Amino acid sequence: MKINVEVDCTPEEARRFMGLPDMAPVHEKYLAMLTNSMDGSVAPEMMETVMRSWMPMGDAGMAMWRQMFDTAKK
Repeated sequence: MKINVEVDCTPEEARRFMGLPDMAPVHEKYLAMLTNSMDGSVAPEMMETVMRSWMPMGDAGMAMWRQMFDTAKK
């Protein structure tokens, strides 16, 4: 037997229904830090430390982020 259920809801409604936390404030802070870093008001070393703690990407991933920031500065 196969049963299909379609739910028509927004991502916000689905998040609330499943009991997931609202990460919007964290996302906004993260984007603000990235923007400030690209503008030069936050030290790149600080951003690297933050990203290492938030995203376990390894050295290859950090190299990608570093290259992205270096390109954005130019």
